[in-house]
Amino acid sequence: MYTLLLAVIYLVFISLGLPDSLLGSGWPTMRLVFDQPLSAAGMVSMIITGGTICSSLLSERLTARFTTKGVTVASVFLSAAALFGFSISTRFWMLCLWAVPYGLAAGCIDSAINNYVALHYRSRHMSWLHCFWGVGTVISPCVMSWALTRSGWQLGYRTVALMQLAIGAVLVLTLPLWRAHGGGEEQSARAGQVLGIRGALKIKGAPTLFVGFFAYCGAEGTSILWASSYLAGERGFSAEHAAASAAVLYVGITLGRFISGFIADKVGDRGMIRLGTGVVAAALAVLALPGGGELGALLGLGLLGLGNAPVYPAIIHATPANFGAENSQGIIGMQMASAYVGSTLMPPLFGLIANRAGLFWMPLFLALLILLMITMLETTFRTVAKNR
Repeated sequence: MYTLLLAVIYLVFISLGLPDSLLGSGWPTMRLVFDQPLSAAGMVSMIITGGTICSSLLSERLTARFTTKGVTVASVFLSAAALFGFSISTRFWMLCLWAVPYGLAAGCIDSAINNYVALHYRSRHMSWLHCFWGVGTVISPCVMSWALTRSGWQLGYRTVALMQLAIGAVLVLTLPLWRAHGGGEEQSARAGQVLGIRGALKIKGAPTLFVGFFAYCGAEGTSILWASSYLAGERGFSAEHAAASAAVLYVGITLGRFISGFIADKVGDRGMIRLGTGVVAAALAVLALPGGGELGALLGLGLLGLGNAPVYPAIIHATPANFGAENSQGIIGMQMASAYVGSTLMPPLFGLIANRAGLFWMPLFLALLILLMITMLETTFRTVAKNR
């Protein structure tokens, strides 16, 4: 049951990644149908992010009342409904409307499953969990590409919606597997405790953790959004070559999380964060070096992905050990909200900087965020150790 449940959880995280790259891959065609500018995708994305932040903050109360398995099953079906809603939309405002349940579903799955794995599985499983999210983000652009050659973008959304429904059916059929851990995910519910936002902020070490996670996700989001532009604007890549070459970053993150799973238990969560930070520092140095050419730029992006890979899973997995199992769902919900705020605000901020000063400053911008991240996380670990 233990192993089968883990396989089901990995499947759930594939379902979480499936919709994340659909909008970007389908938007060049979708915007023509809705008569919208290229930038209008940002509005849909921000609505999705807003829903995700809200559901992340509410995840503790939801899991306390409906359990992790209940929230997960409902969220997968809600995601399927939202994706089907996208496929039947004929006006732009309809996309914006369906973006709300899509964001709410994503936040619930992300927070609930991350907490469950942090409580009941080892660090390597957390790394592989996020590796499977990467698998989902790779599958959906392929689905959209196939759909565009057959019928249209609507078919892409319907296909992924059907995939979500199939995953939801698997979840329903495997509900008894969740007894493998004796319902341990409901500790706060049995104790009648809901930490809440204020309660989480009062815990020593938690505020610096949230700032550190904000900084990390801001750096990751910035590198993902601006990698192609940096290659084209500063390294002389053609637009087509830059778009394809930026995939090195995604491959680095996914491959890095797969590799991290084999060493995470030995190195430990704090060690994995330090290791990843060191690799990121090396990557930024390579990117910042003048005269590195195309090979140097690709090496820098690949190392950046590898360095980013272990940080996110390690931060999440360390939460129950640092703050207690009874507080972990509330803390992780706040972490998810901090993550989405960082990945929403920092990339546009760098865009403003790039407009005035140039894309040349991207490595320095990322370095400042990574420095803030490691400073805050190290402060958290020291505070927790002192309190313990």
